[in-house]
Amino acid sequence: MALSVGDRIPDVDVMIVEGDVANKARTGEVLGKGKVVLFAVPGAFTPTCSDYHLPGFIMRAEELRAAGADKICCIAVNDSFVMGAWAKDRGANNSVVMIADGNADFARAMGLDFDGSGFGMGVRSQRYAAILGDGIIRELLVEKGSGLDVSSADAVLARL
Repeated sequence: MALSVGDRIPDVDVMIVEGDVANKARTGEVLGKGKVVLFAVPGAFTPTCSDYHLPGFIMRAEELRAAGADKICCIAVNDSFVMGAWAKDRGANNSVVMIADGNADFARAMGLDFDGSGFGMGVRSQRYAAILGDGIIRELLVEKGSGLDVSSADAVLARL
């Protein structure tokens, strides 16, 4: 069952990618303080994620911060090397914290994982965005289909 508004985010091990370095961290530490905008994508370098979802948050980073976001984070079920390469390719390093959920522990704990084996992707995260306040889910915007209707940077900005 998926977590919902009012629930505390899961506290699991992930890798935080900063430039060419990846460090182990706990999601409670990374996402649990202040107002955090978190968005999850099914996979780095996939078309919608690379062409629209991540770039939207990069382009709107200053507006999101001006609206009250202390931190903007992207999480995907990919390893830290892939997340690092994706951040570098898209120019995300200075505006979005890249989180590698390589074993899908966070996606599963959120209850927002899905089986993408039919597409050769294995277990992945559903596409969503969340606004967190000191580790509590204040808004949870989960996409119902394959589009980018409710979890875009613009949609999150309208809710801050």
